[in-house]
Amino acid sequence: MSLVLPVIVTLLFGSLLLPSAYAQFQSGGVAKEGSWYAGEGLKQGDRFTYLMCHVDYKECANFEMDFWIKGDRQVGSETKWLAEVVVYDGNKIIKGELELGKVAPEPTGGSEELGVYRGAFKSSVAWLSAFATADGSAGGKGPKEFSAASWGKIGNIGGEQVIPSAIETVTVPAGTWEETVLVSWKTGGAVSKVWIVDGFPFPIKAHTLTHVSEGIPPPEYIFTLLKYRENVQQSPFEGIVSTEDEFSAQGCDTDFEKEVTIKRPTNNFDYQVHVFYGPEDPIQGCEMQWLIKFISKFDDTEFLNQVQYDFLVVDENLKPLRSIAQEEGRAFLYSPSGQSILDIIVKEDPGTANYVIWIYGLAPEGIVPATASDYIEISVPIYAGEEEEISNPNPIQPPVVTPTQNIPPWIKNNAGWWADGSIDDGSFVEGIQYLIKEGIMQIPPTSQGSGSGSNEIPPWIKNNAGWWADGSIDDGSFVEGIQFLIKEGIMSISS
Repeated sequence: MSLVLPVIVTLLFGSLLLPSAYAQFQSGGVAKEGSWYAGEGLKQGDRFTYLMCHVDYKECANFEMDFWIKGDRQVGSETKWLAEVVVYDGNKIIKGELELGKVAPEPTGGSEELGVYRGAFKSSVAWLSAFATADGSAGGKGPKEFSAASWGKIGNIGGEQVIPSAIETVTVPAGTWEETVLVSWKTGGAVSKVWIVDGFPFPIKAHTLTHVSEGIPPPEYIFTLLKYRENVQQSPFEGIVSTEDEFSAQGCDTDFEKEVTIKRPTNNFDYQVHVFYGPEDPIQGCEMQWLIKFISKFDDTEFLNQVQYDFLVVDENLKPLRSIAQEEGRAFLYSPSGQSILDIIVKEDPGTANYVIWIYGLAPEGIVPATASDYIEISVPIYAGEEEEISNPNPIQPPVVTPTQNIPPWIKNNAGWWADGSIDDGSFVEGIQYLIKEGIMQIPPTSQGSGSGSNEIPPWIKNNAGWWADGSIDDGSFVEGIQFLIKEGIMSISS
């Protein structure tokens, strides 16, 4: 009797593998009335600020996009939204415009300088417009019901379903939303997630992963809503100038190639590094771009994966004077594919700058590499600008700290004790707040962040404090860390 059912199934369907034929369909739907589409409720005066990244731009390096819906723009026979945009990308500010469709809020035109960010926005914040749009007529996609079993299939191998899968309360810097709908799909066994709110034009949060056949999938895109304002009737970006415009006014070359190439093994011969940089003659206060390729020491054609590294400026004793990772608020820089592009502003004095690519090792992000560090050092001649450039009333200058009086030695002692765990975060923060309040330490103009002042200090700030305490870095580098705490709202400074 135990063989009867399999035999019947075989006769009816011709195979015992029936369940696998439907393995690609995941049934979704949540118990919530209503529907949603990308751009729902979008209107003139809306302002959004997102922290975001996309795999196609510097392997998901973070940047901030701030955009304001100015009004309508007629493009041929189509009426589109016109958005003013400011992007904050590391040390760079990019200002321009985007044109967004009204059926699907995908960027289809705008300022040329926003090209790479326009692509990242289309493939992340506006990505769900591939499934849910305002117009369902004439074969359009139309709004999608929250209770629907599926909104469609992704284009990756296997065609997994995009499904409403849960109702959650979600908190992001812009606020807390109840009854947020989680839209999810599988990519190579991992789950990608986007959180949407009924009536809100764009998702408020996302964490998605690329499709890989094995190993840990790297992120495809990540974003979170930092701020949202309605009924903003005047441009919030008046007075903001693109960094490229400032560079041009200062006499910097803004159209350069990465002409210099260097290829050699690291100091201990653990890796090969192939470097390209430009311009060939970098000028203090101007931009410089680096392309770094991390290569196997055994095979010139094999790129290393999951490289944790930093880009440093060091003195003649290899002591760090500047860390690009720390300037970006990170413990280390990370390259999943072994190729990385860095944009930096040359803050070093005219003469010879010693740049170091410090490789901590190979490991997934957030996991400490098990191998010893290695590095290569590259000496680059830095040039001063011309006299007329120096007299520019608004030059780009490295951060400068000018204390009204010498910082007392006990403060450095405090920093050292805090770095080694002898005193807690709160005690250290109170000491810094006292110095700023009393004018002993002056902080260059820094926007106060909107955080809760929780005093949860990132680990790299402690490293900075320890280096400052033993004289490895100067006051200016240390204060950059303090600026980060203030900007992020971790440390609140009274007016």
